[in-house]
Amino acid sequence: MKVLIAVTHLLGTGHLSRALTLGRAFSAAGHKVCIASGGFAAPQLNADGIDLLQLPPLRSDGVGFTRLLTATGEIADAGYYSERQTALCAALENVQPDILITELYPFGRRSLAAEFQALLSSAQKLPHRPVILASIRDILAPPSKPKKATQADAMIAEFYDAVLVHSDPTTTRLEVSWPVSAMLASKLRYTGYVAPAAANPHPQGAGQGEILVSAGGGSVGDALFETALKTAELMPDTTWRLLVGGSDKSERIARLQSQDGPAIIEATRPDFRQMLPLAAASVSMCGYNTALDLLQCGTPSVLIPFDAGNEVEQGLRADSLAPLSGIQVLSNADLTPETLRAAMHSAMAAPRRATNGLQFDGASQAVRIAVDMAGRRP
Repeated sequence: MKVLIAVTHLLGTGHLSRALTLGRAFSAAGHKVCIASGGFAAPQLNADGIDLLQLPPLRSDGVGFTRLLTATGEIADAGYYSERQTALCAALENVQPDILITELYPFGRRSLAAEFQALLSSAQKLPHRPVILASIRDILAPPSKPKKATQADAMIAEFYDAVLVHSDPTTTRLEVSWPVSAMLASKLRYTGYVAPAAANPHPQGAGQGEILVSAGGGSVGDALFETALKTAELMPDTTWRLLVGGSDKSERIARLQSQDGPAIIEATRPDFRQMLPLAAASVSMCGYNTALDLLQCGTPSVLIPFDAGNEVEQGLRADSLAPLSGIQVLSNADLTPETLRAAMHSAMAAPRRATNGLQFDGASQAVRIAVDMAGRRP
């Protein structure tokens, strides 16, 4: 079958990473996959077996997701949005998919509603209408106003055959972060977590015994990195390694290196997941992909959820993980070198947590659900 996945990441790279994991699972099952990506290119991510179509890219202006910037840093205008919409609908015509998946929309990306709605309307008019699915993570940003949930429900009812919820329902159900109507409940299909296979320890031993500090692939986490540098001075017997992401990572790395701290400071690495199992501990935010990496490897972890711009998603996720052994949670408001050191000691002193018992095969389950639905269409 032919599959088209539409995704736009605006700050970090988590949305694209999850879409690529899903796309690779379709490809491994013998299906032809095209991912139309509307965020900035992320060459460190694995796109093997996937036709990756780059739309004219957008990124958020800081944490303001209603003010979007182009590749040249200008505010996107109507012409730029029109160019994206044309390219997205052209991809639909070219692929003629049996399965169409929109990542996050209509539960988010409301600033891009026009292009998603054009895509959905065009899909309805294809000679062979595809199965249309929404793909969402375990926890969403709760709607700030009731009408946002009502509008999402209306889109689901009109266009979508099902909603793929990439969570283990025994741990986190959608109701934790989103109001679930009776109509929406009938459309939900829990897949388990969408994660790559657990990484083997690094063959060269990279990360062995170190404290790895990361903040995903976006231009965020400066306060976390600054605090980690100072904490490293309080723990001179342990090697700290800071992994800095974002399109401006070179400038951010240089700024951190100018402080002459004892930590190793470098850009995000494609072998990060292989380093985690060997690490003494991890310090990170609590995005979906990071949380799954930590659950799979069992590494002692201190989580500092991203909360800028009234974001609550990562805080909800971190709270759900806090009862697990070897996980400590700090808010940004409480983050100091001393509190980070104390949380680190507590996490490292706890018994190593088990890495089994949760469903991590969400990508393959999503493929089975989608292919079964498409196979039953007339």
